[in-house]
Amino acid sequence: MAEDSGGKSSHIAVEVLKPLDHSTVTAEILASTQVWLERAVIGLNLCPFAKSVHVKQQIRYAVTAAQTADELLAELEHELHLLAATDPKLLDTTLLIHPQVMVDFLDFHFSIAEADAAIRRLGFDGVFQIASLHPQYEFAGSDPDDIDNFTNRSPYPTLHLLREASIDRAVASFPDAAAIFEKNIDTMHRLGHEGWHQLWLQGAAKQK
Repeated sequence: MAEDSGGKSSHIAVEVLKPLDHSTVTAEILASTQVWLERAVIGLNLCPFAKSVHVKQQIRYAVTAAQTADELLAELEHELHLLAATDPKLLDTTLLIHPQVMVDFLDFHFSIAEADAAIRRLGFDGVFQIASLHPQYEFAGSDPDDIDNFTNRSPYPTLHLLREASIDRAVASFPDAAAIFEKNIDTMHRLGHEGWHQLWLQGAAKQK
């Protein structure tokens, strides 16, 4: 298999528009993101649909050095077009990781409207949707330290591009998809902040 823009093994050998200058930094970002995916998202079953695409290597990890909202929007459009042009069996979903822009959660939160508008403008409404992930993620009405927020906290600001057809199939095969959010909150409350911290320590130990 070829190497993707972030250096991770992938079927999709396409560069992002603005790659990071240092491959070592990119590799570290990818490693942290994959630890989070394996230990938190899959390990805690926060997303019951994630394991399949991970095992099948159908996830694209696109790390961009975008530093402005316009540069990030251009990367998003690039990744949406790539997703549309690629067989879902090779590429089902994309994590667009942008560590140098929208690092403040409020800026990130308000930028999601522009991302959704881009989907509509490009004619992908009903085809793709975007899930937002951020290291400072906060649900409306929550306090910054609420453990509930950690269900959507990723190592770096990330736009998760999803195929709606894949979501529909996954939901149809899952007996109680509507209860996923509530189950995630219960999981996080059982885990607590110390348990969450231990996940990262375990992940770091595995990398050594």
